[in-house]
Amino acid sequence: METKSLYERLGAAAGIAMLVDDIVALHLQNPAIGARFRPLLDTPERLAAAKHHLCTFLEAGSGGAQTYTGRSMPEAHRGMNISATEYMAAIDDILAVLARHAIDAQTTKDVLAIAYSLKDQILHV
Repeated sequence: METKSLYERLGAAAGIAMLVDDIVALHLQNPAIGARFRPLLDTPERLAAAKHHLCTFLEAGSGGAQTYTGRSMPEAHRGMNISATEYMAAIDDILAVLARHAIDAQTTKDVLAIAYSLKDQILHV
């Protein structure tokens, strides 16, 4: 029996792009973190760049052939002073989008494990 990579289980590049679009949309509406994302709406090129970096990061980190060349998690979040509450709000949005797209339980657990592995690199850096 062949096991699919996380990248494949998330729908490869096209699936990840759809997930990222929906996650960012939820982040924009989320009262706990929306204010951090709404300034991106003023500059569509920054919003597109942020989504592109997130897609590439997720593709590379889930077993795709892409190479992520963006900033590290600590560099990308330095000075933002992200709280645990904000971090969990982002996680809740991710889980909601995975559920909306009928992503299976094991794949959801794998995504959650990656997200939690990055927590210390994102909070209060």
